[in-house]
Amino acid sequence: MLAAAIVSTVTLALATFEFSMGDFPSALVLMGILPLAALLFFACLLWSASQLLRVRKDGAKFALPFAICVATLLALQYAPLQQIYLSQNFWRHRAERDRIVERVETGELVPNVDYNKNLIALPRRSAAVSAGGDIVIEDVEEGVYVLFLTSRGFKHYFTGFLRVPPNGDPKKFFEFADKPPSQLKRYDKEWWFVAN
Repeated sequence: MLAAAIVSTVTLALATFEFSMGDFPSALVLMGILPLAALLFFACLLWSASQLLRVRKDGAKFALPFAICVATLLALQYAPLQQIYLSQNFWRHRAERDRIVERVETGELVPNVDYNKNLIALPRRSAAVSAGGDIVIEDVEEGVYVLFLTSRGFKHYFTGFLRVPPNGDPKKFFEFADKPPSQLKRYDKEWWFVAN
């Protein structure tokens, strides 16, 4: 029973935090961990199903590991694990992100990455609010767009929380000039979750 609970917990944790581990080099580790966890979970499911044969002779406690595995499968299929993680991430870092946006708007934080005029490497104490410790900005007539990354992938793939200026349109952010966002979900008045 303990093995089924541990394997199920690991499986659910991987499904929940897969977004936050999607950037390089975590993605390489994830490519090894996910298949291993899936095989381990499948083996646990088979083992727990075999324990059902003992229920009649030894009692209902032998059905518990199978029930845990089935509950895990149901949670993986129907629970919005990544949405829960994103919502928690947004609200946990909201105040710090608002302070950073204010510092960008007042000119206290300016692009400071040599190879990209739209990147700001955040100070170490604020780096946790954006994957990789960088934010992406675009200064336009309406104000400043500020993108806090939740993941950075290969070939310029990213997800993150985009703060748009008042009366701004998240689709007009320069990162979406070639291709519209694949995900666009409002989190608050001027905040959107975006993915390309």
